[in-house]
Amino acid sequence: MTYLTTAEVEALAIEAHAGQTDKAGRPYAEHLRAVAEGVRARGGSDEQIAAAWLHDAVEDDRLPEEWLRGAALPEAVKDMVLALTKRPGEELEAYTARVLAVPGALLVKEADLAHNADPDRLAVLDEATRARLTAKYARTRALLGLSAC
Repeated sequence: MTYLTTAEVEALAIEAHAGQTDKAGRPYAEHLRAVAEGVRARGGSDEQIAAAWLHDAVEDDRLPEEWLRGAALPEAVKDMVLALTKRPGEELEAYTARVLAVPGALLVKEADLAHNADPDRLAVLDEATRARLTAKYARTRALLGLSAC
């Protein structure tokens, strides 16, 4: 089977998230790019970079899980994306246990958390949201065994 290239995955992810913004009102593609670059900077594989581009696609209902299962992607990419997809009502402990159980997913989540917790990104949010997210990201990092940012 011929798999999608990293560039094709990037284009697909950007298209899937078109029109979506983050909590600060920025184009969501900026977050995806930052996570993919964070994975690359941490020495991640091409499969992890592809998973970084797609890490929120199923969770945000931008691409259906059925599409992912049938996509021309290595199984490792699909496994990472599904591991990184938080389910509605899912406890953080169950989510982080799944991330830890899937090879490669932790590095992608580490890059995701690093971008989410970037002080410049958080600075534009209201104090209550900033405090809530800072605590959430710290708890997630602790459950994943990652050091503080």
